[in-house]
Amino acid sequence: MLQLFDGQLEKIRLQKLLFLLARQQVKPEYDFVPYRFGCYSYSANADMTAMVKRGQLIEDDKQFSKADKTDYLKQLKPEDKKLLLDVKADYGGMSAASLMKHTYRNYPFYAIKSEVAEKILDAVELQKVRAANPHGTKTVLFTIGYEGISLEEYLVRLLKNDVKVLIDVRNNPLSMKYGFSKSQLTKYCASLGIGYIHIPEVGIQSEQRQELKTQADYDRLFQAYRRKNLSSTEKSQMEILNLLTQHKRIALTCFEANICQCHRKHLAEAIEKLSGFSYEVKHI
Repeated sequence: MLQLFDGQLEKIRLQKLLFLLARQQVKPEYDFVPYRFGCYSYSANADMTAMVKRGQLIEDDKQFSKADKTDYLKQLKPEDKKLLLDVKADYGGMSAASLMKHTYRNYPFYAIKSEVAEKILDAVELQKVRAANPHGTKTVLFTIGYEGISLEEYLVRLLKNDVKVLIDVRNNPLSMKYGFSKSQLTKYCASLGIGYIHIPEVGIQSEQRQELKTQADYDRLFQAYRRKNLSSTEKSQMEILNLLTQHKRIALTCFEANICQCHRKHLAEAIEKLSGFSYEVKHI
């Protein structure tokens, strides 16, 4: 992308062009969240930061520039090169402000966190953005795993379900996957107005999760979890219930995509049985 644009692009413009490219890809390279100036990929920015460290790019406050002389266009598959060229032909002449306006008009969900939407959209367009902003009316205890999805897709699921607070129920909140260690997840949730709380007491220690190959292995693990952990952590479970009562829409999070292979299912079921619980539980 940078090579096509004479080696440099403003950061806002680059993010918008990457977003529009992703809309045309069968399997997008990047997913996006609604952010301060519209669609934004934390993962793309992290990759560009890594390229700066490797000497491939130069970064300043406003833009990224190509620093090496490698011809990356020659390395692309013809179909990928065509998509890039199409994006340049369709949008290459648009300024950052024009690209923001275009993406806000056509993808209003990605403008719900924008700091400038009111300055660049008319009343009708702003109403579409407000209508795209999810507002949950029911009190719901959600659960979500991050296995198999990007940080951005994960955060969008939280936003689309109007989750107010994310409750990390991992015993050890570290991850080799970008964005999901405690410090990163706290930062990215906060950037979108989502609270983050870690309650390790209701997690399962890493050594207990070894050699899990079949559903029967998981079932034995969770039988022990219900007997030992859940019977001794009612105080933490009540803390979660109180957070639900206070914030109305919270989500328990762990790694596994399959709810039947994650302890958060059994934790949610235990919280359901607490006195005063009369709400919906939903796995997203």
